[in-house]
Amino acid sequence: MFIKVLVTPGAKKEKLEENGDAFAISVREPAAQNRANDRVREIIAERFGVPAGKVRILTGHRSRAKMVSISH
Repeated sequence: MFIKVLVTPGAKKEKLEENGDAFAISVREPAAQNRANDRVREIIAERFGVPAGKVRILTGHRSRAKMVSISH
């Protein structure tokens, strides 16, 4: 399964919003040292009930807009 994600790093509150076929995720972690990407993977894994190792960021490693793959 592939989903589009728009990330806001360094937010005051974490939240996950579904916008049709995409997700908007705000995380507290900064973008530095891949910390925001790691937290995004954890949040998506929790949402879909899979281990974090099954969630991969395919594109957008250094961008707010990402394409994420979830394998079951």
